[in-house]
Amino acid sequence: MSKAVLMQGNEAAVEGAIAAGMRFFAGYPITPSTEIAEGSAARLPQEGGKFIQMEDELASIAAVLGASAAGMKAMTATSGPGFSLMQENLGYGAMAEIPCVIVDVQRAGPSTGLATSPAQADYMQAKWGTHGDHPVIAISPSSVLETYMLIIRAFNLAEKYRTPVIFLMDEIVGHMREGVELPNPNDLIINRRKMSFHDGANKQCYYVPEGQYVPAMKPFGQGERYNITGNAHDESGFPTNSNEIAGKLVGRLLDKVEKNVDDITRVDEYAMDDAETAIVCFGGTARAVMSAVLEARTAGKKVGMFRPVTVWPFPEKQLRARLPQLKNILMVEHNHGQMLLEVQRVAGREKPVCFLGRIDGTVISPQDILAKLSEMEENHHGE
Repeated sequence: MSKAVLMQGNEAAVEGAIAAGMRFFAGYPITPSTEIAEGSAARLPQEGGKFIQMEDELASIAAVLGASAAGMKAMTATSGPGFSLMQENLGYGAMAEIPCVIVDVQRAGPSTGLATSPAQADYMQAKWGTHGDHPVIAISPSSVLETYMLIIRAFNLAEKYRTPVIFLMDEIVGHMREGVELPNPNDLIINRRKMSFHDGANKQCYYVPEGQYVPAMKPFGQGERYNITGNAHDESGFPTNSNEIAGKLVGRLLDKVEKNVDDITRVDEYAMDDAETAIVCFGGTARAVMSAVLEARTAGKKVGMFRPVTVWPFPEKQLRARLPQLKNILMVEHNHGQMLLEVQRVAGREKPVCFLGRIDGTVISPQDILAKLSEMEENHHGE
């Protein structure tokens, strides 16, 4: 049966991850994500799992990749400065196709910035932070219950597509407390990784049948030994200098996300059926946007909310489908304009795109958004 609890967003990340099968956590404390490490330290031993506090974030993601390769569902959590340190091994995980979840509870920067203040300025880093062309899946929750449900989905996607998945939270959601009703664990859909065993001495550990994109995985922890490398490699896992093999490999890594965007991407829409102005937002900013939409609707304005839940890949198909009905778009985010660039790329030639952002560690209020909508309306009438 379901369970009603008072829970913080960071606590929901832990409980959801455990429900998804996470049994290994390696991390280094950093605000505003520290409660995730603390919760994992308390809860994993109760579930037969392991928690390790590492010496830094580089070691944390390395340990997570090792645990996952050995057969454990694994996770780490950090904030902006630590996320920067994880980028090289994040790329390694993408190339070696090791599933895991990296939680980034964003805070104001740059550098150490305002350590306990909200921001959403790691959005572009989630896509482009590591070097080379690589697959990226990133999910951003806007509530405590959604944190619980979506981190389960993050693990499911990581296992299904054999890739690191970034769980892009922010301080607003991480430290928000809400009464939530957690679902019955028996009602949850949990993906098990596709496994391959005992196919002889010449193990084709990265073999993918024609028309498919994701190889089955061999767990070191169950006696399967094979080579794992961050270099371009052939189907046996050993490095290659063949341009043809390298091109095919990286193309497949990208295709397993790009060819499955309909399965991966999700959006949340509110009052969009007849909307003429769409407010685009993600993560913790959605609360203020929702309040502004309700007030605007009360005043007779046709305003709606379009919220990417899967923030990478950007849900351009869903946004493009809304363009014919819209007169303009307002992008609201706690940064200097990062998702704005994606919205402009998709819609900028067809519809005016305005922007409201904040980078001082304070939150955008519904009144700020309503004032911006009024300004847009006045500018439109003045043209």
